[in-house]
Formats: sequence, C-alpha cells, structure tokens
Amino acid sequence: MSAVVFVAVISLIAWLWLLLGQGYFWRTDVRLPSRQDPDEWPSVCVVVPARDEAGVLPQSLPSLLAQDYPGRAEVFLVDDGSSDGTGQLARELAERHGGLPLTVDSPGEPPAGWTGKLWAVRHGITLARAREPEYLLLTDADIAHAPDSLRELVAAARTGAYDLVSQMARLRVESTWERLVVPAFVYFFAQLYPFRWISVWRARTAAAAGGCVLLRADAAERAQVPDAIRHAVIDDVALAQAVKRSGGHIWLGLAERVDSVRPYPRLHDLWRMVSRSAYAQLRHSPLLLAGTVLGLAVVYLMPPAAFVAGLAAGSVWAAVAGGLAWIVMGATYVPMLRYYRQPAWQAPLLPVTAFLYLLMTVDSAVQHYRGRGAAWKGRTYARPDTALDES
Repeated sequence: MSAVVFVAVISLIAWLWLLLGQGYFWRTDVRLPSRQDPDEWPSVCVVVPARDEAGVLPQSLPSLLAQDYPGRAEVFLVDDGSSDGTGQLARELAERHGGLPLTVDSPGEPPAGWTGKLWAVRHGITLARAREPEYLLLTDADIAHAPDSLRELVAAARTGAYDLVSQMARLRVESTWERLVVPAFVYFFAQLYPFRWISVWRARTAAAAGGCVLLRADAAERAQVPDAIRHAVIDDVALAQAVKRSGGHIWLGLAERVDSVRPYPRLHDLWRMVSRSAYAQLRHSPLLLAGTVLGLAVVYLMPPAAFVAGLAAGSVWAAVAGGLAWIVMGATYVPMLRYYRQPAWQAPLLPVTAFLYLLMTVDSAVQHYRGRGAAWKGRTYARPDTALDES
C-alpha cells in the first residue's frame, strides 16, 4: 500500500494548496462590486449573436427588450444563417413586447479564419458603432436578464473604472444530469480562472463569461477585438485576455439575476458542450492533455480510491490521507452547490463528475485528431485556437 499512501498524501497536499493558495476559487461571494448610479447614463448597444435559437428566444429576448435603463440603449440581433426562423421570430417578439429598439441583420457566411460566432459578433459591433455607443453588451441568445441587469452592469463598470465587466450566468439545473454536471462546470472554471485574481491589475489571469460581457467600446478598439481573436473557440476567455493585455481593467463574477435558459436534459447534450472546447483549452497539446488526465486522476479520483482501498486492506494511512483529501474536496464544492440551490450531500459525488470531465476532455482530443475540431451551432472549426496559443 506504500504507493497508494504516497499518492494519497500528494492528493491531500494538492487539496490543501487548492483550498488556500488558488485565489479562494471555491468561494461564491464574488458578485457585482460596489456601484453607484452615474450622473449621466452612457449609451449602450447590445449585440446578440444567434444561430438556430428559436427554441430559447421567447424566454430570453423579451428580457433584453424590457431593460429598465435610464440612458439610450438598442439591441442588435445578428442572425447567423439560422434555418429555424430565428430572425423572423425576433422581429415578432419585438413587435409583441415592445421595449428597446431591435435591429435584426445577417452577416453572411464567415470568411476563412473566422469562427461563426465571432464573425456574427463582429457584424453586430460594426452595426452598433454607427450609433457611437460608450459601451457594448455582448450577450448570448439563451441568456435572460433581470430588468435592471444592464443598469447594474453599467453602474458597476463606471464606479470601478472597469473596461470589461462580465457575469457568469446561472446555468439551468433541472434534469438529473444538469444537477450532476453543471455546478462542477462552473466550479472547474473558477479553479482555472480564480475570480479574485481576474480583477487584479498585475495578475496574468484573465477570463470572461460570454453570456454577459459589458465592454467599453474604446477598449474593444484598443484591443482590436473581435478581429484579434477571430480564430478563438473559447472566445470569452480570449476576449478578456486581449482586453487585459491591452491595458484594460476587467472583472468577472457570478450572476445573481442573469440566467441561461438553455436546457441540457441529456448527458449527450452536456458532453457536447464540454468536449466542444476542452482540447482547445489545452492549446491542442498532447503533453497538456496527458498532464490534465494525470492531474484529474491524482487530485479527484485518488482520494476516494485510496480511502476505499485503505479500509479494504487495513491501511490506516491510506484511508486517512484519502479520506481527508476527499473531505477537503467536498468542502470546497459545497458553496457552488449552494449557489445552484443543490443539496450538500452531492459534494462527495464530485469525483464521479470529474471522471466524466476527464472522459469528455479525452473525447475532445479524439474529435480534434479525427478532423472534426470544435463546433458552434453546426459549424466545425478544425483550426487550432491560436488566440489561446499566443496568450
């Protein structure tokens, strides 16, 4: 059992370091910072890239049109070659609900070197710049905003002098698979990009959540986005990195009243969501893939394995080290479960979810080498995510 004990101790040390030395990533109290209403509300243009989103638009678009914003605001929905009548439905919803002015336009097929979503975002930003807004709100077609969402984002950006303010929308957790996989998705993201480090000027950590990004228009021009990140599959992280590299001050936290309405009822749906970009996150590197698989195995899978093996073989040290690591792991997961209104008893199941993510990551690499690449709404991009490679 000496090898099991050794690896279990390594896992325990890793968890103690993650608990105290990784920006307190496990805490869920990073919400919109202190803010005050500005004396004069700046103009904002909302850009919504949409491709085959007729199923979610009735839940999301009316919430954007109904924004209670004191300044001038306008919505630009970019219908990226939808086959389900997304653009026409958007127009009908605007006529039915009223609210902010809505423009629906189509960009045509993306040229070589562009991902479809970023090409749609670029087209929307081009349309918006004709209005000379001070801010751009980049939001996805499946995101529902509370009536004061835009107001609160702008107030936070103005008060904190942020060039980019992003909220990670609360994803849907209704099906069994959503309850098992979704909270862990945000938990792992926060572990990779601790929210507390993102807003630190000198810290290299930079990330955003693409469903809700308020961006100063001049910061976008200075960072040359989206052109500078046109290859990016993980476009929200690449966007934040570009803005921070250009000297921008950015902030990311968890949302309270910004929600994703997209359902993921089956494991297959969640699997596709994760595997779409997992290998791009690893910069398409076999070495990083091997390290990630090993790291997931040691950090997440070893604690319960050592605990059970120690009990079975009568090895006190293996059981104690594995059990303590498992306890620390579960304790760091409880705040995220509470944020998603899930019972704390799910925390010991985190190794099961981590194993699923391990398989999804490996599958993402397999799909890449089969030439299928990453995909967005039916489009496949085989080219590596060079925006992340360069960061």
